[in-house]
Amino acid sequence: MASELEPEVQAIDRSLLECSAEETAGKWLQATDLTREVYQHLAHYVPKIYCRGPNPFPQKEDMLAQHILLGPMEWYLCGEDPGFGFSKLEQANKPSHLCGRVFKVGEPTYSCRDCAVDPTCVLCMECFLGSVHRDHRYRMTTSGGGGFCDCGDTEAWKEGPYCQKHELNTSEIEEEEDPLVHLSEDMIARAYNIFAIMFRYAVEILTWEKEDELPADLEMVENSDTYYCMLFNDEVHTYEQVIYTLQKAVNCTQKEAIGFATTVDRDGRRSVRYGDFQYCEQAKSVIVRSTSRQTKPLKVQVMHSSIVAHQNFGLKLLSWLGNIIGYSDGLRRILCQVGLQEGPDGENYSLVDRLMLSDSKLWKGARSVYHQLFMSSLLMDLKYKKLFAVRFAKNYQQLQRDFMEDDHERAVSVTALSVQFFTAPTLARMLITEENLMTIIIKTFMDHLRHRDAQGRFQFERYTALQAFKFRRVQSLILDLKYVLISKPTEWSDELRQKFLEGFDAFLELLKCMQGMDPITRQVGQHIEMEPEWEAAFTLQMKLTHIISMMQDWCALDEKVLIEAYKKCLAVLMQCHSGFTDGEQPITLSICGHSVETIRYCVSQEKVSIHLPVSRLLAGLHALLSKSEVAYKFPELLPLSELSPPMLIEHPLRCLVLCAQVHAGMWRRNGFSLVNQEQYQNHNVKCRREMFDKDIVMLQTGVSMMDPNHFLMIMLSRFELYQIFSTPDYGTRFSSEVTHKDVVQQNNTLIEEMLYLIIMLVGERFSPGVGLVNAADEIKREIIHQLSIRPMAHSELVKSLPEDENKETGMESVIEAVAHFKKPGLTGRGMYELKPECAKEFNLYFYHFSRAEQSKAEEAQRKLKRQNREDTALPPPVLPPFCPLFESLVNILQSDVMLCIMGTILQWAVEHNGYAWSESMLQRVLHLIGMALREEKQHLENVAEGHVVTFTFSQKISRPGEAPNNSPSILAMLETLQNAPYLEVHKDMIRWILKTFNAIKKVRESSSTSPVAETGGGAIMEENSRDKDKAERKRKAEIARLRREKIMAQMSEMQRHFIDENRELFQQTLDLDASPSAVFDHSPVASDMTLTALGPAQTRVPEQRQFITCILCQEEQEVKVESRAMVLAAFIQRSTVLSKNRSKFIQDPEKYDPLFTHPDLSCGTHTGSCGHIMHAHCWQRYFDSVQAKEQRRQQRLRLHTSYDVENGEFLCPLCECLSNTVIPLLLPPRNIFNSRLNFSEQPNLTQWIRTISQQIKALQVLKKEYTNIDTVSSKNLENMDKLQLPEGFRPDFRPKNPYSESIREMLTTFGTATYKVGLKVHPNEEDPRVPIMCWGSCAYTIQSTERILSDEDKPLFGPLPCRLDDCLRSLTRFAAAHWTVASLPVVQGHFCKLFASLVPDENHGDLPCILDIDMFHLLVGLVLAFPALQCQDFSGTSLGTGDLHIFHLVTMAHIVQILLTSCTGENGMDQENPVGEEELAVLDLYKTLHQYTGSALKETPSAWHLWRSVRAGITPFLKCSALFFHYLNGVPSPSEVQVIGTSHFEHLCNYLSLPSNLICLFQENSEIMNSLIESWCHNNEVKRYLEGERDAISYPRESNKLIDLPEDYSSLINQASNFSCPKSGGDKSRAPTLCLVCGTLLCSQSYCCQTELEGEDVGACTAHTYSCGSGVGIFLRVRECQVLFLAGKTKGCFYAPPYLDDYGETDQGLRRGNPLHLCTERFKKIQKLWQQHSITEEIGHAQEANQTLVGIDWQHL
Repeated sequence: MASELEPEVQAIDRSLLECSAEETAGKWLQATDLTREVYQHLAHYVPKIYCRGPNPFPQKEDMLAQHILLGPMEWYLCGEDPGFGFSKLEQANKPSHLCGRVFKVGEPTYSCRDCAVDPTCVLCMECFLGSVHRDHRYRMTTSGGGGFCDCGDTEAWKEGPYCQKHELNTSEIEEEEDPLVHLSEDMIARAYNIFAIMFRYAVEILTWEKEDELPADLEMVENSDTYYCMLFNDEVHTYEQVIYTLQKAVNCTQKEAIGFATTVDRDGRRSVRYGDFQYCEQAKSVIVRSTSRQTKPLKVQVMHSSIVAHQNFGLKLLSWLGNIIGYSDGLRRILCQVGLQEGPDGENYSLVDRLMLSDSKLWKGARSVYHQLFMSSLLMDLKYKKLFAVRFAKNYQQLQRDFMEDDHERAVSVTALSVQFFTAPTLARMLITEENLMTIIIKTFMDHLRHRDAQGRFQFERYTALQAFKFRRVQSLILDLKYVLISKPTEWSDELRQKFLEGFDAFLELLKCMQGMDPITRQVGQHIEMEPEWEAAFTLQMKLTHIISMMQDWCALDEKVLIEAYKKCLAVLMQCHSGFTDGEQPITLSICGHSVETIRYCVSQEKVSIHLPVSRLLAGLHALLSKSEVAYKFPELLPLSELSPPMLIEHPLRCLVLCAQVHAGMWRRNGFSLVNQEQYQNHNVKCRREMFDKDIVMLQTGVSMMDPNHFLMIMLSRFELYQIFSTPDYGTRFSSEVTHKDVVQQNNTLIEEMLYLIIMLVGERFSPGVGLVNAADEIKREIIHQLSIRPMAHSELVKSLPEDENKETGMESVIEAVAHFKKPGLTGRGMYELKPECAKEFNLYFYHFSRAEQSKAEEAQRKLKRQNREDTALPPPVLPPFCPLFESLVNILQSDVMLCIMGTILQWAVEHNGYAWSESMLQRVLHLIGMALREEKQHLENVAEGHVVTFTFSQKISRPGEAPNNSPSILAMLETLQNAPYLEVHKDMIRWILKTFNAIKKVRESSSTSPVAETGGGAIMEENSRDKDKAERKRKAEIARLRREKIMAQMSEMQRHFIDENRELFQQTLDLDASPSAVFDHSPVASDMTLTALGPAQTRVPEQRQFITCILCQEEQEVKVESRAMVLAAFIQRSTVLSKNRSKFIQDPEKYDPLFTHPDLSCGTHTGSCGHIMHAHCWQRYFDSVQAKEQRRQQRLRLHTSYDVENGEFLCPLCECLSNTVIPLLLPPRNIFNSRLNFSEQPNLTQWIRTISQQIKALQVLKKEYTNIDTVSSKNLENMDKLQLPEGFRPDFRPKNPYSESIREMLTTFGTATYKVGLKVHPNEEDPRVPIMCWGSCAYTIQSTERILSDEDKPLFGPLPCRLDDCLRSLTRFAAAHWTVASLPVVQGHFCKLFASLVPDENHGDLPCILDIDMFHLLVGLVLAFPALQCQDFSGTSLGTGDLHIFHLVTMAHIVQILLTSCTGENGMDQENPVGEEELAVLDLYKTLHQYTGSALKETPSAWHLWRSVRAGITPFLKCSALFFHYLNGVPSPSEVQVIGTSHFEHLCNYLSLPSNLICLFQENSEIMNSLIESWCHNNEVKRYLEGERDAISYPRESNKLIDLPEDYSSLINQASNFSCPKSGGDKSRAPTLCLVCGTLLCSQSYCCQTELEGEDVGACTAHTYSCGSGVGIFLRVRECQVLFLAGKTKGCFYAPPYLDDYGETDQGLRRGNPLHLCTERFKKIQKLWQQHSITEEIGHAQEANQTLVGIDWQHL
């Protein structure tokens, strides 16, 4: 389509380009009716520029629009060339002191927790780094886009409102000067004209609703029949649905459909078809039809192309206006005036209003453009920000209504701008007083929750999905209310009081609708059928929690407001109650001579609700009256006398009884929802503050105004326990009648719960206002009790503490006082531990403990006491005093009914009959007695002179009961219980009580002269006998200890004797256990001789017999040549860990020849193993069963497992380590092949090379002969005779394979696996490349091991992990034995070719030059292929000689390689460094090279430097060779190389039988070496390199590391937020992901960047792993702050990131926002995993441990 359009478009361009901006502007300046002129210009040109075809050309459209449409406006505005005009404006303009930067999606934002007025005040990164806040406690988040930077806004910060950059602009701010003074009069007039016309045009066209005609003044003369089928975004349909529909409707490819869908999602709309009306209409009908089945259909419009053109230009105009006003504050002010001017003919709407009110009708792209404009104009001009805020408040209800109907998320709705006004304190106050904003928000909120029941309460029963969606929307109103309340007023004006109280009224109306909502009735008989909907009510409660707290905070700030609010709240509560209590009968209760009137009510039979927000608000306000002392200052203003305490406590008490009954299991049949509600109300940190805590305060309020005996009776009645305690002997009757066990159990729990409640009422004094404490004490206590359970990380602690509206818990200010911080190690996180001195503040019955936490805490605290050798009592802690308003609460403890309850329970315990009492009941009673004694002691200590202490608990508990039944006193019962054997646990506690009692008695006696009560004697006797007891116990313990020590000493003596006598025996066992090398070290032979790993002088090692147990069948077997094969589980993978060139890619693996490895090691094959050994046949059986199981599983469920059976993967049966093949275990293969006698003198290097060359020649001639075999055979025979075979060479000899059938099979298996994985081809055991791949894998694995050891500065032959040691040994021996199962001619052919690369012959021309061969791979290949040639040589040359000569030859080639590529610098360094023979020899060699390369080599550098670079360059090669020959020939390593420290260069040379001056090799073999060096240097590629035309690798190769990460995480976030998706033109990437191997940023997890890989669509990360890590990748997901490991398409896992906050915790998902810093140890750990090739294994373990990982589609990341 595009091709037909081209010429036409070009033609248009010519006519358009002739239009001159200056002339047009001139015409406009003369015009009488400017609007008409401009509109005509637009009507003519806009459709010619925009929307000329199916696909937009943004660059060209923008260029033409600038030239023809915007150019004239700029000329008109400036009255001269805009290039000059605008720069003049800029110079005259003062830079703003506001930053105003609008955030992009994902950009980092910073809020200061110390200075920000509220959490919405944020800075952009640039301002933050230049501000004082970077040293404060800051919080870092990523923006969702759309907010802006508050730098320079003095209202947003308590201190430091400016960064350094914006501070400069504040110096000359005069008082609000008018920005128009900088503009000339006519400039102002012109700006007014053009802004008014353009802004009106843009608003009109964007809000235009007709699809096929334009506004009259824009209609064109000729109207073409071109339309667009325009698809709009919605939040209902998924990407997949849209893509599928589009493919059907406009038959496009999937790629195009993805493109459309992405644009629609980003911009909000996209045309999907262009053509005449019919053509577009047809597409529309298909789309609507196919998407309307499940949900509402996608929105599609067929729009005339000219309308779309004008709308596109309208958006362009708004962005243009935004840019223009950036030049001058004056222009900004004019635009604001134009925007907010009331419309013509008295209509009340300005242009800004029109845009706001049609917000929900606009598409996403248009919304964001005009929001941006508002932000850069109205919100940056403080005068107009105020006016705009007023307009916003006036339209508030309508905007919210539209938002409810609109389905786009809030971020793209104009309602999201509320955060900009409502959080500015002055604006918020103004809106409250002038626009009554609080009331408006609450009323709007109430409007949207219309479902009410008969009593007018909210009803959420039929809670449909649509309602749920609306309900989520409504919650944003609560957010707005929170913004308005977040900054508290310091000064109150009368209007503010009045309007706040009006708002408070509205709020009480809202709470009144919640009081008693969702009432429930206990199910008896059968289980409830439908779980009731409870979450909505709770969500509402949770969302309102902060609002309720903030309302109380506002009330607390002004005494008048507080008094009024208290009255209002009380009045509403009275109204609620009048509706509740009707029809309940009055009854009278009496116990111990007290009686009280109350109503009959059973929680377990009537309706009960846990939503009591009005009562709870009143409780909060009551505590504030006490805290602010208003209650004592103005008692006459308060209705305290009207309060009816029984009414106040009734509903909270019912609620708490309900919870107790739930615990007792009485509401089981009501299903889980109730249990959940109870959990939320009492223990959920978000709710309990305004629910459970306030219920307790309400009860405390009630009790403090009642007779405690009356309260206790009402409480017994509500708990349905009145019968038990009011009837004497109820307990005995209870146990004698065989009552239903369940009922007894229930009653026990209820009694426990009731006692717990009493403990809470008296003990919970840490709410300011109830006790004399401040907020810090409250938090301290919370923390102490959380840490009493166990040490906790910072984040866990924060989660367990209630947050205020600013997301602060106040923890940091007090944590130092109560806890120590322990830093984390390599894993885990930092922990806070409780300081020991805080343990005494522990209260076992702390009211925020859940049952589980309570028992854990008790356990932990008792354990601690045992460790400190203290007794294990956990007595109640010392409490702060109550506030005066609540003082009378303590009298509960000494009230008659309480004493009766305690006495009854103790009586049961003494009688100890049946199950009618429980230990925890007793424990609670003991706690209460302890509390009362503590209280009395405090009263006595703080009593003033002449006052009498009215709290006389100790006297009351020493009195026996009244006649007739004369029960013993409480004290007497305690003394009895102290010796009860069944109460072992509580003994310490009872002892503590008696001790305290005696102490109090002493104090009382000393203060009064009253006669001593009789009971004293017994107690004192008690004391004495107890001390005796203690001493006796101590003595016995000491005797026992001495006896133990004596026995231990005797035993160890006997042991020593035994060892001495049987020394020989022990020696032998030790020797058996030691490894072969260890035996060697002890034997006298080893110490004198040097160890040599190869060559004729190789140290002979006595053969070690190896016995191995199979992990599958547990049988033991010796490893022999002829026995059944034993194998190790192994994992082969391609690797780029050593790569110096990741961009290389094998084009066609079928034709690729891997014989020579390039030194850039672009991709190697690594073999790893977990080291577990099994029989080959056992493994085969195991693998078959895994395969069979997999096939069965696939038929059942199509999930991935962590291993891919089709690729031969399995998990090691013992350690579940991922494996994909097995390596056979072998004896050292060289000893098997090298069995012939070496009788002749061994040849030197020159002779040996000649011999080998002759043998190779012979083989080649024979090969040719074989190929021409079809000619007459007699002739061949003649030729054979002519061919001079070298002496002793028998090319027709075929050696016998020494290995058993099963070992041969395993050799083939592993070889084929290496070939398959390494080349990514189908397995084929006949392929000639199999042996090459085996040698390559052996070489690469050794190289990577050497790299790791060097990087960690570990010695080469130090203690290797045994799995690595076994793996290298088996791999090397396997590679050495593999030729026996390959075709002999093939291996010989490989040898010839490899040999020819060093010793050229005429048959092999095109071999790589010496610079392009990795010498270690070459060495391994030559050494391991050599036996194939040597087995046919009967001349007596040994295999060892060959090894040695090959090794020397390759070493010399490597030295030449190093010298050619060494770039050593400065000359003339020799003076300082002594020149030894090595240096001179090197210099000599260098000169030779210089001569052979035709002087292309650089001038001779200093000899010292040369030798140093040769040594450094060749060391890695020597280390690898040492490892290789050590494992190949089994010669133990010299002890010197086993330790860290000195340079091992000489020892290495000795071990490898090299002269320590390596250059001697050249001198000894100069006759042949010179010609070889010459041939190497004459290669064309070497010449090109020396002339600078190509690169080469230099030595030693740098070791690869992961990229350097910045220390501060926010710089990463910033980098990622500037990263836009490479595919979808400049769009911000949603999940930017950083490759840690090469540092590339990728756009992960999105359709736009999917590519096709081996026929599947994969995400950017997966695609990148194939190019960068040959299938394995390590990524950092920047927005989530988590590390991602990927391997292949189906494997992946998340890993802890290396970034920690100051508390030693990672923050995956950046939820907490604490500043994160790089932890280098953790990063090194990730790097080590990568270098050791353990990523795949790590993923395997993670997926096995966590099944959810298996279900993730890793390939789409």
